[in-house]
Amino acid sequence: MKYYLKLGFILFIITAIASGVLAYLNTLTQPIIEENQRVAQEQARKEVLPSAITFEEVVGEITYHIGKDAEENIVGYTFVASLYGYSSDVKTMVGVNPDLVIEKIKIVSQAETPGLGANCEKQEFQAQFSGMQKGGMLVDKDGGTIVSLTGATITTRTITNSIKTAMDKLDIPTEETKEKEKDK
Repeated sequence: MKYYLKLGFILFIITAIASGVLAYLNTLTQPIIEENQRVAQEQARKEVLPSAITFEEVVGEITYHIGKDAEENIVGYTFVASLYGYSSDVKTMVGVNPDLVIEKIKIVSQAETPGLGANCEKQEFQAQFSGMQKGGMLVDKDGGTIVSLTGATITTRTITNSIKTAMDKLDIPTEETKEKEKDK
């Protein structure tokens, strides 16, 4: 009996030391990971809205960034659209012009099936969203113009629906609402 207690105690000590080391390493690496994610998000924003020089964050029902040029004119908006696909959350950075026409999209995070849903990261797939408006976004299997990835219709629908849902939630002031604010 003493032998088993001794083995259990030794295992407990080893586990406690390993947990402590992992917790310490996590505190060292967490700020680095967060900074890398911030930089990756910033690069994705610049990629989907290349005419913007600066980005101003707006927090609302959905967090988005207002893209401005050198003269501080609004050139568009960027936001992250996310929905669960076939096997993971698919996060898409979307850049739209002031008229809410898609400039470009970029898949920033996904863990879909390799060789099928993971093909959503290919430029040819993402390019078909450029120039589209919310109302016209439908997958070809649903009567739209967005060509589904072979064997990955769920992933294609996920990306399309996440963008449409996020665009519905955008709280972008229109000229009409700006005029009403001035009158107050």
